[in-house]
Amino acid sequence: MPSSLILMGELGRAHGVRGLLRLKAHCEAPIDSYNPLRDERGRVFVLHPRGADLVAIEGVADRNAAEALTGTKLYVERDRLPEPDPDEFYLTDLVGLAAFTAEGKALGQVRAVEDYGAGPFLTLSGPPERLVPFTMAAVPVVDIQGGRITVEPPAEIEVKPPEGEAEE
Repeated sequence: MPSSLILMGELGRAHGVRGLLRLKAHCEAPIDSYNPLRDERGRVFVLHPRGADLVAIEGVADRNAAEALTGTKLYVERDRLPEPDPDEFYLTDLVGLAAFTAEGKALGQVRAVEDYGAGPFLTLSGPPERLVPFTMAAVPVVDIQGGRITVEPPAEIEVKPPEGEAEE
C-alpha cells in the first residue's frame, strides 16, 4: 500500500437486498466529501450515505454485489486531506519517526499505528519490537518536524499462572 494513501473507512456487512453496506468510517467529515475513494487494488468507489453507518455505492445494486465488498478498506490520497493545525498531526505521520526514551536511548522506529477499538498504539521496530499505547503518559513528545518521538515505555507486567497451575 503506497504511503500516500490514507485509510478512511472499511466496508462492513451487507444490509438489505438493494446493495447497501455498513461502513466504519475513520474520519470526522462525512465520508462522501472525500469521493471518490479507492481500495488496495486501485478500484474506485463513490459512496452515498444512507444513514449513520450505511452507504450506497455507485454500481452496487444487490446484496450479492454488496457481500463481495465486505471487509474492503477505503483510502484517499494524502494530498486531498486538509493540512492539520500546527499543533496537530495525522496518526499516519507517526510512521517512520525515530523513537527515543527521555534519556536518549534509541527504541527503533514507529513501524505502524494500530487501533482495534481501545485507542491507538504504536508498534516500535526495536529490537525488541514493542507495542506502546499512544497516550500522553507513554508518548509525551511528538516532534513531526524533527522526525522523532519521546517514549516512556510502560512497566512490563508479568502475569503468573494461578497457584496450582504449571507454567508453560
